[in-house]
Amino acid sequence: MRADRLLSILLLLQTRERVTHVELAEHLEVSVRTVYRDVEALSAAGVPVWTERGRNGGVRLLPGYRTDVTGLTHDEARALFVLATEGTHDALGLGEAMRSALRKVMAALPAPHRDDAERTSQRILVDPARWMHGTETASDTDLADLQHAVFADRRLRLTYRSSDAREPRSYVVDPYGLVSKAGVWYLVADRDGEARLFRADRVQSAEVTDEPVRRRPGQHLITVWSLLRSRFESLPDDIRVRCRVRRAHMEVFQRLFASRLVAPPEPEDADWAHAELRFREPAELRGLLSMGASAEVLHPPAARAELAAVAAELAALYRVQDA
Repeated sequence: MRADRLLSILLLLQTRERVTHVELAEHLEVSVRTVYRDVEALSAAGVPVWTERGRNGGVRLLPGYRTDVTGLTHDEARALFVLATEGTHDALGLGEAMRSALRKVMAALPAPHRDDAERTSQRILVDPARWMHGTETASDTDLADLQHAVFADRRLRLTYRSSDAREPRSYVVDPYGLVSKAGVWYLVADRDGEARLFRADRVQSAEVTDEPVRRRPGQHLITVWSLLRSRFESLPDDIRVRCRVRRAHMEVFQRLFASRLVAPPEPEDADWAHAELRFREPAELRGLLSMGASAEVLHPPAARAELAAVAAELAALYRVQDA
């Protein structure tokens, strides 16, 4: 659209002293003749823009002319460019829109803030994905579809497979919104009037119904999410495990199991240290096998038996057959 082109020309001229007609044509993907007409339209609209001919000619904007982002402070300008976290906007199909918005904000920033805001985007990166996992995505349902569904303010019919179910089930839910937590997207919704959490990568289909959403009075995304998060974090840690870890590999152990540690590990001797961990279910103990022979569970016996059984299965699986 021509209005978009005119705005793009104006914003580009605010960030550069001079731009040639050829450069503008390439940037806007139009002919040089079209650029001439657009510049004339800007001038006719009262924008102080003019064309200089010659080797160093081009399109120029009156120095100091710009539309400032009124009242934007130095720290606020920097904060805007930290918003451009990798993955989050792209997962919602808004990556290019975010980058375009930031370019427009950059052009409109007061000159004293512009360089520092650009340095912020070059010096600070927020990556929400967990190590070795990447950013989780939806399975059969694209995250953009879920985003559209939650904005429709209609009830959703989900086909969803829980972690403990072999087959998916169908639910009708009342959505509040989407939450990204540690690289994993969740749909926050009421099911039968109670708050529920649905992992986006387990949603196999999401159909928007004709029924208006039935959110509970006074409840919003942030309040429901806070309730669900605190409910999860307050689950009892039923399994306490004592183990010993080779001190040479303690740094790796603490990096992997920092959230499980009851207290800092205590040295036993020059080679080993004792540690106490907490788990919510037996299956979580299997993560200790990633330490190989550098970690040994000492107590309780049931935990040792669990890991021994898994280790035996692995040994059988990888046993070298006689020729």
